[in-house]
Amino acid sequence: MRLACSAALLTALLCSTPALAAKSGKNGPVWQAAMAARGDQLKLLEALVNIDSGTGDKESGQKASARVAQELQALGMTVQLVPAELPTLPDNVVATLKGTGKGRILMIAHTDTVFGPGTVATRPFRMDEKRAYGPGVSDEKGGVVEGIFAIRLLKQLKIRDFAQITFLVETSEERGSPGTRGLISKLLQDADVELNLEPGDAPDAVTVWRKGSTAFKIDVKGRPAHAGVAPQDGRNAALELVHQIALADGLPKSGDGLTANVTLMSAGARYNIIPEDASATINVRIREKQQGEDVDAFLQKNAQTTRIPDTKVTVTHEASFPPLPNNPATDTLAAMAERLYASIGMSIGRAGNGGASESALAYEHGVAALDGLGPVGGGFHSEAEYLDLATLTPRLYLLTSLLIELGQNPPAKAK
Repeated sequence: MRLACSAALLTALLCSTPALAAKSGKNGPVWQAAMAARGDQLKLLEALVNIDSGTGDKESGQKASARVAQELQALGMTVQLVPAELPTLPDNVVATLKGTGKGRILMIAHTDTVFGPGTVATRPFRMDEKRAYGPGVSDEKGGVVEGIFAIRLLKQLKIRDFAQITFLVETSEERGSPGTRGLISKLLQDADVELNLEPGDAPDAVTVWRKGSTAFKIDVKGRPAHAGVAPQDGRNAALELVHQIALADGLPKSGDGLTANVTLMSAGARYNIIPEDASATINVRIREKQQGEDVDAFLQKNAQTTRIPDTKVTVTHEASFPPLPNNPATDTLAAMAERLYASIGMSIGRAGNGGASESALAYEHGVAALDGLGPVGGGFHSEAEYLDLATLTPRLYLLTSLLIELGQNPPAKAK
């Protein structure tokens, strides 16, 4: 039963239950347990980072899934290794913990990275006084480890006041979750809220909006010819591709709105043949779905205007994730996160970025979602990737506290 709150208590705890109030703040058991777990948390982070698991590297990715499954099984969760929806991808991990409360919580993280096989051998996990480094250390193995340790803290503190916590650790997020879409949809049907363990934005913020991502591919068909004997007989697909890219050059390349950037290009087969084929991929990030349709129409129109005679241009696209727009359900969760962070004398901001994630799928299913709950990081998708060690314990405290509060008081279904 909830108790009536005084004005002072309302300001501090927004009428939290006595059980939650006893566990909040730096004098409470959640913070103390989070601090005590720091050493073990870093050891597991090192072990997981030092497993290559680039998207599509099935053998190494399976090792990462197996290690995560092992850790979650040791915590008493019911664990399944669920085959990916594409045979070239490793198994996804689905772990479930039943409780006695009301809230059905879905946590999502991913072990796949953008780095190829052998990356760990050249730059394994390391730390200095302020940061941890290594392939996928923030995106998103720091979040995976945080999720494991949040469950560990709940078990340690004997907290069971939730209906169900499901932890999905997937293996293809960096390509738009092609091996997990059906599974995510299924899990969302049995969830009141989704908490996504993507890294927090610097200096310390949760993510309340995300862009959607679509890959537009421009293919050009030309005519081959000997580059020395009869180049005039050829129709250079590479030159037409350059023309098409130039036509699209006016699309924004950075900023909080629509962006479009060339990320892949290829042309030709041999150095002495006029290229018959050429292709490029433009990665388009959108704040609204209509923007994707507008870009498609723009590129299709460009394809009708060729500079190299007798070449044919074809434009196709494949959506990765839809956008996660600003919305009231996410804002309510962000306010909860702000309040919980304030209980340890810290402030957390609200941010958004162009990195797409599964939270957009939760939003489209009508499930309240909060993103960017992992430790803060930066330098993503590069050799400079890092995790801010100062955020390790506060973010573990925040996630554990959110699990406690949302287990007791789940949000109403988002609209």
